[in-house]
Order: sequence, then structure tokens, then C-alpha cells
Amino acid sequence: TSPRLHRFLLPCVAKSLRGAMSSLIDKAKEFVAEKIAQMPKPEASLKSVSIKSFTRDSILFHSEVAVLNPYSHSIPICQLSYALKSAGREVASGTMPDPGSLTASAETKLEISVKVPYDFLISLMRDIGRDWDIDYEMEVGLTIDLPIIGDFTIPLSTKGEIKLPTLSDLFGGGGGGDD
Repeated sequence: TSPRLHRFLLPCVAKSLRGAMSSLIDKAKEFVAEKIAQMPKPEASLKSVSIKSFTRDSILFHSEVAVLNPYSHSIPICQLSYALKSAGREVASGTMPDPGSLTASAETKLEISVKVPYDFLISLMRDIGRDWDIDYEMEVGLTIDLPIIGDFTIPLSTKGEIKLPTLSDLFGGGGGGDD
């Protein structure tokens, strides 16, 4: 074969190989993405927010995340982040780093406690109104470490209404702890 033919064929063959490799890699990515999408993943639910206890200076709100692990091995929880909102304002937020692991083939319950000072609740008085309750939204992000996939965040949210303690509840012994 002549050198001219080599100069002509070599770029054509290289271009064809690059195209074939690119196509093969794209097909492999599609295959892996499809298999990962079909894998069972942990499912979670968020209970409504309730008052756990109150003191002279704050209220401790409580919620619970229940997570069902479909795998036969435990899964580490990287973090649980939360935000409690009312009247379009963030009341409290935080992160619980490394809250443990999801139990293998079982449901794991994680408690979220949010301490809110009364002075902040007083700033929400327009929402509280005459019936002494507040409308809320709780947003939670549960980040777990799934094998092969890596960090995977399950977004959760719940909305509702919380009846606040009255003054007689506060001073008449109707609540929880004595912090």
C-alpha cells in the first residue's frame, strides 16, 4: 500500500474507532443508569410536627422520620438536615451529622427535635392569631450512602398546624420539662 493511502485511511479509521468507542461508552452509561434506576432504594416518611415539651423560655418541637431499608445490610446515614418554617419564614434549621445507620431489612426511626425560643414565636403573632396555633412546614433531607450510587438524599416535607400552649399551660403545669 502506498503512503498516500495510509495518510488517507489512518485518520478515517481513527475517526471511526473514536465514534465506535464513544457510542460504546454512551451505551454502557445508559445501561448502568437504567440498572441503578431500577434498584430498590430506601423509602422514608415524615410524621407531623408536635410539641414535645416547653419551658419558660422556649418550646421543643418534635417530628420523626421513618425509613424502610430494602437491603439485607445496614446503610450509613451521612446526615439529616431540617428546616421548620412558618408564615414564609424559617423558624429553625439544623443538621444532624452522622445520626447512625439504617437497620438491615427493617424500619429505622429518627427523631428530630427543634428548640424555638418564645420571642421568635411572638414575632409570628399575625400567623398565630386568635386560635393560638401556627401553620408550619417541615422540610427534611435524609442523606444516605448507597453502595455504587454514593450519597443519595431523600427529600421529605410535611405541612400542618400546631396548637401552642396557653399561658395557663405554661404557668399551670401543663407542659414538659423544667430546663
